[in-house]
Amino acid sequence: MSRKSFHINAFLMGVGHHEAAWRHPRTREHQVLEVEHFRELGRIAERGKLDSVFFADGLAVGPRIKRNTLAVFEPVTLLAAIATATEHVGLIATASTTYNEPFNLARKFASLDHISGGRAGWNIVTSGNEEEAFNFGYDSIPEHARRYERAEEFVDVAIQLWDSWEAGAIVLDPEEGVFADPDKVHTIDYCGERFQIRGPLNSPRGPQGRPLLVQAGSSESGKDFAAHYAEAVFTAQRTLEEGQQFYRDLKSRLPKYGRSADELKVLPGLVPFIAETEEQARALEQSFTDLISPDYALRQLSSLLGIDLTEHALDAPLPPLPEESEIQGGKSRFTLVKELAEKEELTVRQLIGKLGGGRGHRTLAGTPVQIADDLQSWFEGGAADGFNIMPPYLPGGLEDFVDQVVPILQERGLFRTEYTATTLRGHYGLEPVDSQFAHTDIQATA
Repeated sequence: MSRKSFHINAFLMGVGHHEAAWRHPRTREHQVLEVEHFRELGRIAERGKLDSVFFADGLAVGPRIKRNTLAVFEPVTLLAAIATATEHVGLIATASTTYNEPFNLARKFASLDHISGGRAGWNIVTSGNEEEAFNFGYDSIPEHARRYERAEEFVDVAIQLWDSWEAGAIVLDPEEGVFADPDKVHTIDYCGERFQIRGPLNSPRGPQGRPLLVQAGSSESGKDFAAHYAEAVFTAQRTLEEGQQFYRDLKSRLPKYGRSADELKVLPGLVPFIAETEEQARALEQSFTDLISPDYALRQLSSLLGIDLTEHALDAPLPPLPEESEIQGGKSRFTLVKELAEKEELTVRQLIGKLGGGRGHRTLAGTPVQIADDLQSWFEGGAADGFNIMPPYLPGGLEDFVDQVVPILQERGLFRTEYTATTLRGHYGLEPVDSQFAHTDIQATA
């Protein structure tokens, strides 16, 4: 890709990001349970030459099940199915460091990398939902700082496990009876505060060396974690100025970890409502807003803000909210929503309408040219290396973006016209990673 082009990831969720998408006549609600629906979404993204598709994940049903659910399938498993229907597009899955173990998770992503021919990516989350904590033996959410401490050790271990097989370790010589070169397969003998793991991983090194590492937290702890480990960051910024500030802040933290600005891509989220005219696009957005179930939205907002709003008057402003320091869940999203409500003096009803499309991510209703203009302004204004596109309804919202917006970006030289790499790391302009054990004297396992 040229220096003036950017990256596009498609963040896919059910039949659309809007919380009322499954009720809208532009979607078919039963597709949320059909694997072929998601395979087709992968093919559409690949038709648009997008860098990757991404699936979020949660580890609890929570109080929203009457009105909606955010995820039905475990994402690594789902992406393995999509891998067989595509050839180029990257495949990014969310997985928690709080409620998993490094060995099992490293093996899953190594397997996905092999199955897909080098297209696996891991969105690293620390999980800030109380309902998730209840499913793993906790009485409450583990404290925010402790979650990030565990995440750092978790990722360190996972990287060592992926590195435990060097490139070329697999020999497959039937005449000599040699499956693998034992000098290139290493124990890691990790002994830390939280994990003790001998290794090696029982899945060989994937085509990329290790999966692309993605992160989505924007708290102070999240930004430091991203600067240390992440190669792409999904973020929620609502104005160009906020995007520029976040971009500068995150990039400025990279030298502390010996990294350059090109080693981490910043991709703000955008929920686009696309139509022939701006008036039609705004009407389309409103048709989704009109289908929001207030009781569902209030439960969602209560979980996000850490207070019970289920009995709060819809046409009143929010009650007094705690400080970010008191929040153990998603700190950055809490602050984003709090500032949005205060800055625009929104009632609760107005706030849930604004959050319905992307839970705090920016929404934009406009023509294909207006959407393209907006993305270009953020990219050239120093607020983004690319974008995390969140179609409000599927598959139509993704098709509209791929077939109407992407060609404009291509004509302007802002986006690729063909894939030039075969791996996800390659799509993001990153090289394969060598094993850290390749040039050491660490004892190999037989």
